[in-house]
Amino acid sequence: MIIPAHTEERWTSLVTAVGLIQRQTTPPRQIVVAVDHNPSLLRRVQAEIPSIEATANRYDNGASGTRNSGAELAVTPLLAFLDSDVRPRRDWLETLIAPFADPAVIGTGGFVAPDWINGRPAWFPAEFLWVVGATFQAADTPLTTVRNVWSENMAVRHQAFSRVGGFRIDFGKVGDRSSPEDTDFCLRVGHAYPGQKWVLVVDAVVDHTVGPERSTVAFFLRRCYSEGSSKVTMARLNSGARELGDEYSYLRRLVTTSTWTYLRLAVSGRSQAAGGRVLAVLGGLIAATLGAAVAFVTGFRPGR
Repeated sequence: MIIPAHTEERWTSLVTAVGLIQRQTTPPRQIVVAVDHNPSLLRRVQAEIPSIEATANRYDNGASGTRNSGAELAVTPLLAFLDSDVRPRRDWLETLIAPFADPAVIGTGGFVAPDWINGRPAWFPAEFLWVVGATFQAADTPLTTVRNVWSENMAVRHQAFSRVGGFRIDFGKVGDRSSPEDTDFCLRVGHAYPGQKWVLVVDAVVDHTVGPERSTVAFFLRRCYSEGSSKVTMARLNSGARELGDEYSYLRRLVTTSTWTYLRLAVSGRSQAAGGRVLAVLGGLIAATLGAAVAFVTGFRPGR
């Protein structure tokens, strides 16, 4: 069990997450908190949470190196990853690792439920919940084969993690800058193990705190721009545009279904929030497209 941490501002959340992990129906054999270049936080973890292991990020700043540093201390055949600002429900780990009884399963990911501190803004479209690190909607079945899962709620076979070298150190989240290093990781594992699969386990639920700083239009547009630019970079790092099939399907759904649904609701007067959501969808699409275009032309790599 690996939890990356980088700031004391999330101290209470980190302590809560560790406590909830220790009280799981199936508690982990090992909990490692990896700290991203913050010596005072590392000392505090070692002093105030002595029941777990703590280590410093041995690589450059960022979530990728931090997670990799934690994984280097792990001795278990499965590696589970959880972010410091999420709260796992009581049976989370038991549910998340159950599919590994099938040898064809190489990794799993769970459902991330948003916990809005000030409530979800009326203009915020559910289709963009990924902007705040949450899952849009549950799949129709408890286990669904997917291209990738998110590292804030993920488990993977240790052997596979080691074989691909973990997360890319030069591609990932650094502070408030975000890149889909978890998607890139899942793609590389999939390439290394073509006969095996990632599955989404919808009943392995964590609650993700969404603070007011993530509820603004400015944050929404910045995150969409970053996602557009980083997905172009991710494609370059792997097998090109064919890796973006899920993104193309998502865009088609936004254009052909979501936008028109909100527009009809707004025009009919059945939803006062629908007009704002139309503008948010269009703004998000424009910001992501602009980010992708800039990355395509300049070769920009987020996280540098």
